[in-house]
Amino acid sequence: MLDKNGIAQRIAKEVKDGYYVNLGIGIPTLVANFVRDDISVEFQSENGVLGMGPFPFEGEEDADIINAGKQTITTLPGASFFDSSTSFAMIRGQHVDLTILGAMEVSEQGDIANWKIPGKMVKGMGGAMDLVASAENIIVAMMHTNRAGESKLLKKCTLPLTGVKCVKKIVTNLAVMEVTDKGFLLLERAPGVSVEQIKEATEGELVVPVDVPEMNLN
Repeated sequence: MLDKNGIAQRIAKEVKDGYYVNLGIGIPTLVANFVRDDISVEFQSENGVLGMGPFPFEGEEDADIINAGKQTITTLPGASFFDSSTSFAMIRGQHVDLTILGAMEVSEQGDIANWKIPGKMVKGMGGAMDLVASAENIIVAMMHTNRAGESKLLKKCTLPLTGVKCVKKIVTNLAVMEVTDKGFLLLERAPGVSVEQIKEATEGELVVPVDVPEMNLN
């Protein structure tokens, strides 16, 4: 079973040389810490940063350099800063190759709910709606179940939707899955996790191949 860093480490393997990547709030922000050193990747944040690096070490933070989640970040040589309207023009113009988002729920059809729980105070949708409406390649980073042990991978989302039929792939603490027209296709198991555990934790339709390999995080 993976922790949040393990999820981010596995997703980092999906990042290819030359990609422009948007990282959502939460687990996705950790992905920058695990991208291979031998490839060139530009991380974009909708508050107006292109060229984000890993999180700073303690004591080296600059409070003026933050991501969309207001976390302090580092920037790589050649990084640029701009207003949010320019940032969203990049997103809406489909100039981002990969979008990595967190989610509260994902349906077997690829619907995503990641911005609101009715009755609870939230900061707002932020850039999520623009990202899911414009992105061609969306990977979700999330825990497979909630704190009560209930599945977050559902037949149909119960929370207000952010986007419809937009998620391509999901990486959880238990598995890697691809969204298909038949449901969640199980691609990989987390270390030490059985197919039966994944089945029990998945409410939506789960398509299980004959052989499901264990994740390779290296």
